[in-house]
Amino acid sequence: MYEKNLGTKQKALRINLDRRIYGSFAEIGAGQETAAFFFKSGGASGTVAKTMSAYDMTFSDAIYGTEEGGRYVVESRLMKMLNREYNLVEKRLQEKRGAESQFFAFANTVVALNFQKTNESHGWIGLQFQLTPLGPSNYVVIHVRMRDDENLLQQQALGIIGVNLMYGCFFYHKSPETLLLSLMDDLTPDRIEIDMVRFSGPDFVKVDNRLMSLRLVKNGFTDAALFGSDGGVLQPSEALYKKHILMMRGRLRPITNVHIDLISNGQKQFLAEPDVDESKVVLVSELTLHNLKGVDKDIDEKDFLDRVDILCSLGHMVMISNHHEYFRLVAYLSRLSKLKAGLLLGSPSLQDIFDEKHYEFLQGGILESFATLFSRKVKLFIYPTLQPDGSVYSCENFVVDDHLRPLFQYLIINNKIEDIRNYNKEHMHITTDSVLEKIKKGEVGWENLVPENVAKIIKEKSLFGLPSEDTSSNVVKSIHEAVGNLSETNS
Repeated sequence: MYEKNLGTKQKALRINLDRRIYGSFAEIGAGQETAAFFFKSGGASGTVAKTMSAYDMTFSDAIYGTEEGGRYVVESRLMKMLNREYNLVEKRLQEKRGAESQFFAFANTVVALNFQKTNESHGWIGLQFQLTPLGPSNYVVIHVRMRDDENLLQQQALGIIGVNLMYGCFFYHKSPETLLLSLMDDLTPDRIEIDMVRFSGPDFVKVDNRLMSLRLVKNGFTDAALFGSDGGVLQPSEALYKKHILMMRGRLRPITNVHIDLISNGQKQFLAEPDVDESKVVLVSELTLHNLKGVDKDIDEKDFLDRVDILCSLGHMVMISNHHEYFRLVAYLSRLSKLKAGLLLGSPSLQDIFDEKHYEFLQGGILESFATLFSRKVKLFIYPTLQPDGSVYSCENFVVDDHLRPLFQYLIINNKIEDIRNYNKEHMHITTDSVLEKIKKGEVGWENLVPENVAKIIKEKSLFGLPSEDTSSNVVKSIHEAVGNLSETNS
């Protein structure tokens, strides 16, 4: 049962009084704040086998080895810390108390706020632990960004989330969703952000880390989460560090041939930009929480995973975000990488961007939003749409209010917006809604409107409401029976 009002010291004391839980702490970069909670709560001798902090880089490298690129606040450093400390606990204590103990190793590697307050404060925190004596070990790893503007407050927040992680792993492990929620006990997203979580080990084989990441965004613990093309969770600032981000946003339910045409031609034009290094370009498909919500305003988690699976099968990274407005999305991407980014949009989305009603909450209105959207190194590539009369709607005949037309022309002239060229007009009639409707009805020919491998996945798994073969057979059988019954009645 989730004990939401249980304080940090109470959690530490409960762990201290449980004689089975025993292990070591290794904390680098912001003091030994997690271990300190256990010492101050009383009874620490029942839990703490060792605490240490290798602050000096030479000492740290001698103990844990060096990291590629010379960085210390990275996941690979955390994993080396966890594995070494856990192995030492087992090696030195297995014979003495292994039969009655649940061993653990807690570690973090963090860069806290410097004296000048000029750096980005973030860190990796993890626990390797047993749930049964002599049993296998599991891992729960998180990445955090500290938002307090004082070093001391950041240290305090790190200590709290460290205790929360340990308590959750030992007392909420049967409900990973509860464990996740409990990480923010006695904290708020204004103080600390959790932008990645990974569960692994034999006791977590049924945990889908993509769903855990979705819940991070849904619960407001972070504004975005990222998956690789293999479906594995990624930490955004590491995965996109020094990369050119080319992003497409949409419902993508499902991705269609028109999306593929948009990506193919938009990517060619982005790569042709003089300040873009082809070797550093990553393609990301983005799903907002708004686009994941169904008619009942809730998120269908299976439908979410279906979309992710399909996008990953095409080799895309996938991002879930809570950045509904484009200027917020661009501000976020600019934090991840300073290199030029590109956004692939349809002309209806550009029309939406120029709709001033979206910016009424900003004091500076549309100009304030555009100052963020277009002052960064970003360029919008616009895919034309087909009009009912057969004409093509693009930037060349873009309709905008008279008082905004000079602003639009400024962005065109200064190479901030560009039409996608060489598009396939035969695909332009395709819309996501119409394809989805055909799939639900099982209409013949829907397969021709999506990429071949996408159609294969949809058929194999009966995705997006596609009637299964058994269902289709039953429907046909019912029709034949009904016709037969009608014939008998008439005769």
